[in-house]
Amino acid sequence: MKIKTNDRVKIISGKDSGKTGKVIQAFPEREKVVVEGANIIKKHMKSKSKNDKGQTMELAGPIHLSNVMLICPKCDKETRVGYKIEAGKKIRKCKKCGEIID
Repeated sequence: MKIKTNDRVKIISGKDSGKTGKVIQAFPEREKVVVEGANIIKKHMKSKSKNDKGQTMELAGPIHLSNVMLICPKCDKETRVGYKIEAGKKIRKCKKCGEIID
């Protein structure tokens, strides 16, 4: 997966298009990421006992990888991710400026 946790991304489609944020979680098997402050959903929590009240929580929901683009930390532009093999390791690099991301 080309986007990892703690990467800055820009949302390019959907109800939150144009927003930027940090990736909180990544789910490679489902090809989804959770972006901080984007795709906010409301979850209704049931009360745990008779004396407590139920509550509504706002959580960031997962977004498909095709709807986000990585923001390069060097050139500060949204970019596609390429790979470069150095010393037998696969390293991510920016397609626009060519700098190594990791």
